[in-house]
Amino acid sequence: MKNKGLGESSTFCSYHPLVNTLYFALTIGITMYSISPYFLAVTFLFSWIYSILLKGRSGMKLNAVISIFMLIIMVALNLFFNNNGATVLLYINTNRITLESICFGIASGVMLISIIVWFTCFNVIMTADKLIYLFGKAAPVLGLTLSMIFRFVPLLKSRFAEISLGQKCMDRGRGKGGFLMKARQLVKKVSILIAWSLEASIESADSMEARGYGLKGRSSFHLFKFSKRDIAALCLMLAAGLPVVAAAFKGMTNMYFYPKIVRPELDLWTALILMCYTVLVATPIVIDIAGEIRWRQLDLKM
Repeated sequence: MKNKGLGESSTFCSYHPLVNTLYFALTIGITMYSISPYFLAVTFLFSWIYSILLKGRSGMKLNAVISIFMLIIMVALNLFFNNNGATVLLYINTNRITLESICFGIASGVMLISIIVWFTCFNVIMTADKLIYLFGKAAPVLGLTLSMIFRFVPLLKSRFAEISLGQKCMDRGRGKGGFLMKARQLVKKVSILIAWSLEASIESADSMEARGYGLKGRSSFHLFKFSKRDIAALCLMLAAGLPVVAAAFKGMTNMYFYPKIVRPELDLWTALILMCYTVLVATPIVIDIAGEIRWRQLDLKM
């Protein structure tokens, strides 16, 4: 397994931005309205697989931390603030702890974890130039804001790492001293980071003004062209995703927890819809794996 994953070298990342956007809109949108255990299992499994494929072991560690934290939070909130359910397990003072609230907390936690993991994949695939291309004409301010938001966190992390390295070269911040000394050093690093970010924002504003940002008739350069493979991927996603969207509106991806747990039946129609959703979420994974195999075959021939 690669430590860093495919990243932006992913084959699916080279597809047209409309194809990438449609995939994540369908996947995340369906996940938000699916609490059935069958659909949760599929979206949770494939979100993890794709995140690890894109981000490698670092993505797996981050996902594990997020998953454990979110699951504990969701279960705890349901235990103490949701007393619904017919199957009472025990009482804590006057609070009823029910089996239904625990199960609903686990299902809600898995759904929220899957959405967060899908968004980490979205952050890798949807680069800043794609967002500007999509929203540049219709909503230029929104496109610029989104691209800056997605770039802001990794930029701050890299700057903070550079500041820490500089402090270590000056024989500072090596873990010497007590708690107050470490806190003082951390405050100094954060102060440098804020000053650096503010200075960079002023330079960015001056650069944008010099390049004519906000003027009428201003165009932006891009290399995105709609090809036959984009059309094929778009048709496949629509064919697989639209039946699932219709099923979600009809409640086929839902599940009842209160007053008692009613497990949805896995009949023929549900199985077909689940198969369509599996095809949808697995599409970029198959594309990336096929792309990697193709590149390795070319390397062997060369």
